[in-house]
Amino acid sequence: MSEFSSETSKVGVIGCGLMGAGIAETCARTGLDVVVIENSHGAAQAGRDRLEKSVSRAEAKGKIASAADVLDRIQIGTDLDALADRTIVIEAILEDETTKTELFRRMDAIVTDRDAILASNTSSIPIIKLAVATSRPEQVIGVHFFNPVPVLSLVELIPSFLTDPATTERARAFVHTGLGKHAIDCQDRAGFVVNALLIPFLLSAIRMVEGGFASPEDIDEGLVRGCSHPLGPLALTDLIGLDTTKAIAESLYEEYKETQYACPPLLARMVDAGLLGRKSGRGFYTYS
Repeated sequence: MSEFSSETSKVGVIGCGLMGAGIAETCARTGLDVVVIENSHGAAQAGRDRLEKSVSRAEAKGKIASAADVLDRIQIGTDLDALADRTIVIEAILEDETTKTELFRRMDAIVTDRDAILASNTSSIPIIKLAVATSRPEQVIGVHFFNPVPVLSLVELIPSFLTDPATTERARAFVHTGLGKHAIDCQDRAGFVVNALLIPFLLSAIRMVEGGFASPEDIDEGLVRGCSHPLGPLALTDLIGLDTTKAIAESLYEEYKETQYACPPLLARMVDAGLLGRKSGRGFYTYS
């Protein structure tokens, strides 16, 4: 089995929301051929608009030489069959185990290269549950990026019990050589490394707001000015998405049954109200 080659590899990305678009842009910036699949023409157009705005900003800031060149390397469509020739496919859809599992079944049937890496950008769902939905669990691995993907250098690699070590090393080569990012190794436990530490911290901040101890502004200012955090926990929750934060918390609680992972009622009610953070224009803060 050959190592990952940035010159020949064909990347597929499923989902073109914040994470999927960021992954696609990062791959295209490094010269890779990218096919992105969304579940509707409207979502595909929204993804294209998101990518165009992002690469235009990057060009204006001198981060890339040509936004047009990056966009030329990305094809966006709605037909999963377009992923048939991909050598790595990265799933970046909503954080729902049933939906992701069904998608991996379909990916298994569509991607013709039996050595292709089938990867998930899940924040918390056990990789083994996705792997066993396929006929090639040895090729399935978690490749978890962080938002904003073009900016943050970290990627978590999460092999399951059934992942072939060669798949892990090819994924590592993809991250290091193909994308110029840094990978850390994680066990296949809910939350992996970063979210298992981060989510209880965010939930504690939400409980402080819920209990009336302090306002979001004061909590965030305290962590930024007192602990040198670049962003306060409530602003970070808005950036991640309150729905995503809730989904990760529920996955962590399901696995560990520890109260620190329990979803605060305030978070649940805000998600029910559609107050999802930056993506919806309002969360703990309001965005224009």
